[in-house]
Amino acid sequence: MRCGNPLAETTRPNVGLIEDDTLPRKGGIRDAALNPQPEQVSSRGVAVDMGASHLRFVLADERGQILEEARERVKSEAGTRAVVTQILEGITRLAPTGESLHGIAIGVPGAVHPQTGKVFEANNVPGWREVDLGQELEDAFQVPVFLDNDANMAAIGEHWRGVAQSVDNFVFVALGTGIGAGVFVNGRICRGRTGSAGEIFKMNVDWTRWNDDFPDTGHFETYVSGLGLAAEGRKILPGGNGANASTLAEERDARYVFSAMHRGNAQACALVENSFTMLGVGMANLVSVLDPELIVVNGGVVRGAPELLLKTVERVVRRIHERPPEIRLSSLGDKAQIWGALYTLLHPSAPPAIRPAKRSLPK
Repeated sequence: MRCGNPLAETTRPNVGLIEDDTLPRKGGIRDAALNPQPEQVSSRGVAVDMGASHLRFVLADERGQILEEARERVKSEAGTRAVVTQILEGITRLAPTGESLHGIAIGVPGAVHPQTGKVFEANNVPGWREVDLGQELEDAFQVPVFLDNDANMAAIGEHWRGVAQSVDNFVFVALGTGIGAGVFVNGRICRGRTGSAGEIFKMNVDWTRWNDDFPDTGHFETYVSGLGLAAEGRKILPGGNGANASTLAEERDARYVFSAMHRGNAQACALVENSFTMLGVGMANLVSVLDPELIVVNGGVVRGAPELLLKTVERVVRRIHERPPEIRLSSLGDKAQIWGALYTLLHPSAPPAIRPAKRSLPK
């Protein structure tokens, strides 16, 4: 398959995605307040979206109205302690000591153990092994903390407010710096034995390489992710953003590959198509195992070439499965995880997210 005219896609870089102005820095959400629920929190809460390369903090009231928002780069190269401090400071700036705060919900780019609540593996954030982030936040702010994998949290948001409303069996594929999935089975998140259900970054779609030693990214993420595209792009596009990157986030930024593709660079076009084809094979494997009603795709890499991604993935999945599920782009864009965290704050007695620590829920 050919890319066609790569410049044609530059006019619609965010097809199917909500623009960044949907969650204003101050002042509330576009469609005003959410319907109050009997079990919702009685005051302000903070929702945190922690990605492998970014942090977003949202302060919301008891109706889910956004009061304030802040975002910044993750200082992942500084180590675990520095990132935890960065999260503590970001929450404190939104909710200074003395202000009423009744809960925190955070999604993290790694597996969270359902029993211990520890982030036991965040492969794209150096040093994150067995980190008890939930307990640290509870100790610091003296409020209940809800923690989950970022793709799981985004899937909760998509089920509540996005294209997966009323769909009880679907897979949310997050394709950004890394790749992961949130799996809904019979209306609930499926986490598995250790919280690693949906950690598809380790998936292998080439059986001949089953015994190869891959880095923490695993086989799939090495090729199908922003991190993978950026690394492969540096091999064929001299002077790419990773050549003289000053931070880990810059080194993993694949936007330069999509820019080259849109300018008509044949090598960049082939690289992106190959990555999307492999993504299609991985999604076909998910269909074989889970037989979902819907697959939702979201993330920064999606925004690089959304129409090409959908066209390529659908072609591959249809070739392998006679009756494939619908495959759609998220309608929430990069807000999906925030919506999942807000849902958790609004429904603290509901089961969707993991509550690792011991502090009592507000009454």
